Amino acid sequence: MSILVKIQGVLTAAAEIAGGDRAADRVVPPTGFTATLTTFTAGAMAFLAVFALALSLATGRLAERWASELAQTSTVRISAPLEEIEAQTLAAQEVLRTTPGVLRSRIMSEEEQMLLLEPWFGPDLPLEDLPIPRLIEVVEDENGYDAAGLRLRLAGEAPGAFLDDHTRWRRPLVSAANRLRSLGWVAIALIALSTGAMITLAARAALAANAQVIRVTRLVGARDVYIARAFVRRFTIRALLGAFVGTVAGCLAIVLLPSAADEGAFLTGLGFQGWHWLWPLTIPLLAALVAFWATRSAALRTLNEVT
Repeated sequence: MSILVKIQGVLTAAAEIAGGDRAADRVVPPTGFTATLTTFTAGAMAFLAVFALALSLATGRLAERWASELAQTSTVRISAPLEEIEAQTLAAQEVLRTTPGVLRSRIMSEEEQMLLLEPWFGPDLPLEDLPIPRLIEVVEDENGYDAAGLRLRLAGEAPGAFLDDHTRWRRPLVSAANRLRSLGWVAIALIALSTGAMITLAARAALAANAQVIRVTRLVGARDVYIARAFVRRFTIRALLGAFVGTVAGCLAIVLLPSAADEGAFLTGLGFQGWHWLWPLTIPLLAALVAFWATRSAALRTLNEVT
């Protein structure tokens, strides 16, 4: 029931904006610092809201990818003397092959290990001269495996093998991504509140500047709702147009960002994907709705103070 009431209120607001009496617009100055302030504020806040929204959606995708991909992979690291490492690697591979829940396991080649170490030690790392452990990549099925039991079996059959299921660093990464997503939504809420505050100040300034006109309008029989509607209509349209321009500029800036590469997907993956491009369309509508309620509240409150 409350949802229907809210929808009815939004529809009523839209009807007031679209069908406002143009004669009442003469009460509101078409130019001046309030017009510029409202349009600029809505545009700037919409531009920032696009990036906050992109950050929230991108970190959400990142958290989901880390949670799904890293949760199904693990690594067995084998550290043993050179004369034993081959035998222990084969023993560990056999243990993994017979472990329920392990979908597949694969011994990583020296080239793959070189690629893993290259960002830290450079491309000229002499693997043959360093006691680098042997790595086995493990992929589990949808049911997963018993990590504690697998560690016990590895300890018994391949003493140099250590199972790393990525839990100790996967959870902090996913938690950090989820917090960044939450911060993005908090930023959007703060942007909406700031927009409402600035538009409220602009509306009150316009009302104060036209106090004499308001008094004369009242003398000829105009009601406060009629006068408030003029301010609401004008400021809402200004906010809608400013937010539309700011949203378009923000989307163009997002498009011009570097494409997400595998080497720097965390830094360059900010943006929208698929149907997420529809989300920015809600920003001008949200700005107009915030402007409507902020101006209406400010107008009715200020008109009660004007005698």
